[in-house]
Amino acid sequence: MVVRNLVLVLLFVTVVAPIVLYTDRLGTFKTSSSSSRDEFVEDVTTVTLNGHNERLNVLPQESATTIKEPLRIVYSDTSTKSLPNSDDLDLQDTHIAVSGQDHQGKGLSIPPSHKKQSHFTRELRGRMKEVQRALGDVRKDSELPRNAYDKLKAMEQTLAKGKQLQDDCASVVKKLRAMLHSTEEQLRVHKKQTIFLTQLTAKTIPKGLHCLPLRLTTEYYTLNSSQHDFPNQEKLEDPQLFHYALFSDNVLAAAVVVNSTITHAKDPSKHVFHIVTDRLNYAAMRMWFLANPPGKASIQVQNIEEFTWLNASYSPVLKQLGSQSMIDYYFRAHRANSDSNLKYRNPKYLSILNHLRFYLPEIFPKLNKVLFLDDDIVVNKDLTALWSLDLKGNVNGAVETCGESFHRFDRYLNFSNPLISKNFDPHACGWAYGMNIFDLDQWKRQNITGVYHRWQKLNQDRQLWKLGTLPPGLITFWKRIYPLHRSWHVLGLGYNPNVNQKEIDRAAVIHYNGNMKPWLEISIPKYRNYWTRYVDYDHLYLRECNINP
Repeated sequence: MVVRNLVLVLLFVTVVAPIVLYTDRLGTFKTSSSSSRDEFVEDVTTVTLNGHNERLNVLPQESATTIKEPLRIVYSDTSTKSLPNSDDLDLQDTHIAVSGQDHQGKGLSIPPSHKKQSHFTRELRGRMKEVQRALGDVRKDSELPRNAYDKLKAMEQTLAKGKQLQDDCASVVKKLRAMLHSTEEQLRVHKKQTIFLTQLTAKTIPKGLHCLPLRLTTEYYTLNSSQHDFPNQEKLEDPQLFHYALFSDNVLAAAVVVNSTITHAKDPSKHVFHIVTDRLNYAAMRMWFLANPPGKASIQVQNIEEFTWLNASYSPVLKQLGSQSMIDYYFRAHRANSDSNLKYRNPKYLSILNHLRFYLPEIFPKLNKVLFLDDDIVVNKDLTALWSLDLKGNVNGAVETCGESFHRFDRYLNFSNPLISKNFDPHACGWAYGMNIFDLDQWKRQNITGVYHRWQKLNQDRQLWKLGTLPPGLITFWKRIYPLHRSWHVLGLGYNPNVNQKEIDRAAVIHYNGNMKPWLEISIPKYRNYWTRYVDYDHLYLRECNINP
């Protein structure tokens, strides 16, 4: 009899122990799955933080991948193959779809393990009590009650159920792992799609902003030639005044820059705005400021086509931008030697407007200092103090951006190239375009344009840097930067929803660098009002083009 009891105890231990083990594993698995899911959701929500535009130029040298037609892969019930590591998958060619069904349309069923375990536990406890009551103080087989063997047989059946339940737990674990891997891959695919669509939206002109220059151009050519001129033309070359350089093909964005600057200027009559645009938007830009003069300030609108000195024989970058190899590199991603990153296929990188900032002395030969402004900024304070700054022999006054490690030189330039590694420090601090005060006298004295031309020729094969104006700017103005206080220029409103509010409030200039420009629907809502307050949405032209806040 003792042997019988010992056998029953051993059977009980061999069944219950695996059940407890698998239950514990399932609980741990569930916790890790939830943690992994939260990490991926957080990763997806912060995708726009990687939306830095080329002014901050946080660009790795390796190109990103683009999204292709997805290949539908579903893990089936019968799959016993090892699952791929999600960190090693190349999402350029693979999309994972978790449909919950296998290729035969059967559902990816998971046994209700918790219910089964609960029921089995109750049944097992009941059987144990029955066996204990049946055995009692029995010392001989002859003393056993008549139903003892029935109770033992029922216990045997219950133990068999426990073994089956153990097998079900293993199946659940396997299927949950498959679902976890599939869900992770789906999240990564959605992240890629988010990046793709965000960049695509950022490069697409909204219908209203396309309508506005067409409407303005039509209006401009209805004017008499005598109505085409701006007042105060005698101030355009007066070095005693405060001169701004703005290179843009966006009429509404340029208007916000001018309006916000004048609003906060102590004496608007001393401020002169020099706007350079392309041939397509020249008439529209002039018409806007003829119809909406900037108060007492002076304004000049120029067509880049009128700069006859800016030609391929003088400017290496102009020659490169017009070359077939450069066009192929930026726009023909299907070719083997082109870059597949959508960021590289942006029209601004083939626009000389983007590179005019390296020709300021040629554009303004009679001026001593010029404040360069991007068209995606808003001015919140008077800027005249910048002209009185002593740059201590430097050429460019700019706000440095090395508060975080990825804003240093090694993220912009290819330090595997000896020309870069021998001449520059990979840990040197980067700085931002967008609001820069330039000393044109020092520029000429140090032949900055010549330095720029030299490095552009060396980068003809794009081995030193890939794109944009900040990398050549870092090189051209190396050791010629005067660091401005951070309150002069606060960046990140075009990609970072967590910019410090106190920094925004005390900033002289806020910058919507990134893909989420304030004139796009994808702009960050809480920052949009800083820009829209300088747009008169009741203006006739804006109403006709259905441009709304």
